[in-house]
Amino acid sequence: MESRDHLAALAEKLAAEGLGVEADGGRLRVSNPAVRGCCAPHPAMTIMCRRREGFSDAWFYTGWQEPLAPVARHDVAVEAVQGWLSRHSGEAGRRSR
Repeated sequence: MESRDHLAALAEKLAAEGLGVEADGGRLRVSNPAVRGCCAPHPAMTIMCRRREGFSDAWFYTGWQEPLAPVARHDVAVEAVQGWLSRHSGEAGRRSR
């Protein structure tokens, strides 16, 4: 499977969870219409697909170069994206520790 195929499959899963998804070349722009954003109407992020150093399979990454999940683990990627986009506007982009 190519990167675009992996992104298209993930886009379907994200849309099924109620997130807004737009394909932009080799990337996805994902937003959460249920949460108010700080700098935009809704929190959003970019997702791309590429090889991760030290791993044989490609991974989904955020636009901030944070690894989300291996491409074979859509469930983990969806959960991670929901976590990033469900934060209150003052916490957007911050990881919980």
